[in-house]
Amino acid sequence: MKIYEKPAAFYDEFSRKGGNVKTTHYCPGCGHGNIHKLIAEALDDMHLTEKTIFVSPVGCSVFGYYYFNTGHFQASHGRAPAVATGIKRANPGSIVISYQGDGDLAAIGTAETLHAANRGENITVIFVNNAIYGMTGGQMAPTTLLGQVTKTTPLGRQEDLHGNPVRMAEIIATLPTAHYVERVMIGDAKDIAQARKAIRKGLQNQIDGKGYSFIEILSPCPTNWGMTPVDAKKWLKEKMTQIFPVGLLKDTTEGQEGKWYRQFADFVPEKTDAYLEQLVDVGHLASLDGVSAPDGLQCKFAGFGGQGILTLGLMFAQLAMRAGSKVSWIPSYGPEMRGGTANCSVNIAQKRIGSPLAETPNLLVVMNQPSLEAFEASMQPGGLLIYDSSIVEKAPQRKDIRVVGLKASDMATELGNSKVANVILLGAIIAALDLYPIEFVKESLKGIIKKKALIDINLEALIKGYEMAARR
Repeated sequence: MKIYEKPAAFYDEFSRKGGNVKTTHYCPGCGHGNIHKLIAEALDDMHLTEKTIFVSPVGCSVFGYYYFNTGHFQASHGRAPAVATGIKRANPGSIVISYQGDGDLAAIGTAETLHAANRGENITVIFVNNAIYGMTGGQMAPTTLLGQVTKTTPLGRQEDLHGNPVRMAEIIATLPTAHYVERVMIGDAKDIAQARKAIRKGLQNQIDGKGYSFIEILSPCPTNWGMTPVDAKKWLKEKMTQIFPVGLLKDTTEGQEGKWYRQFADFVPEKTDAYLEQLVDVGHLASLDGVSAPDGLQCKFAGFGGQGILTLGLMFAQLAMRAGSKVSWIPSYGPEMRGGTANCSVNIAQKRIGSPLAETPNLLVVMNQPSLEAFEASMQPGGLLIYDSSIVEKAPQRKDIRVVGLKASDMATELGNSKVANVILLGAIIAALDLYPIEFVKESLKGIIKKKALIDINLEALIKGYEMAARR
């Protein structure tokens, strides 16, 4: 019989950490290494490695993908339960672990945590509570004890200034659809054995379809506590457990039938295709026979909020969709919306699109100077840059790209509607790239524009931009 110290659910070598590394990056005495091993052993023993997806957000938990030979999703700060929800609903047969620290789960992620529990999502949440922000320098966390000294509470946490430690397990246990809630700790051998049981219980609940499981694990953080590993374990058992007592808080899974929480209808592609076809106004689709659709266009549209820059990107994306291409459109804008900065990314391809972002665009359209300065340098050599020279005062400086400037805003004013400057730029794009027959674009635009009273002025703007760019 062979005995392996490292579970097979771990990579043999942690190459993502940088080189042929066989050890974790965690500080001496940190509990994350212990917890990782307990999870990996459970995945091995329960034959779950191949179907597990590990979701880790910001914090010391962020580097789960260094170590676990499973599927991985990196979530934004606090958003792991929301990401885990999406994964589990899309792949009900998978095992989804949301692995979070106290600064993440109990601070910025409180809403996601409570609502996932309240919906009874069939996921397993492992909450590592070390009463401090470990990764970012040792600030006070929601679980920091009263009197505990941190970088942001040099005199200790005070009730009247900072409130009391938040006890997440107790809060979650009050929710009807949180069926298994237990608090354990990385203390002595007996404590770790109980933590092992709790982790396996939480995973088994998910296998059996018994809903939401929450395992809180008290864990030492010697570095940020300013203690030796031995003293940190002692402080954990003597001080933390006074505020966060270990033990089973709730278990309603015994005798409960699986799949109680949600039934999913079978996915029928034909039904979905029929629905999607209804979204396309086929009455306005023109023939593209003999015209090849574009491939590999990565586009960035940028300007001020209120200029219609997001609508320009959306119209361009809808044209490509109507021409039979794979398309993605994703906006990015500040909280001001109108008057604030705004941009969107559009990708057009004949294959599935991996990321909706266009970080190195080969088509850039800008309607103000800040946008030109922000995105010109990121363009691919040989790309096309179109800008509104009515507003952009300094011309582009790149010599390795094509540049088309036209006074779109002034032209729109001359047409009697300043809001059609974006459609003038759309016409310029079509002409400069020689993309689609103009009749196809005109007919498609009739289907895209919902207000019939605006169709004529938009078609006039389209032709104006098309003819101006065709002369360049």
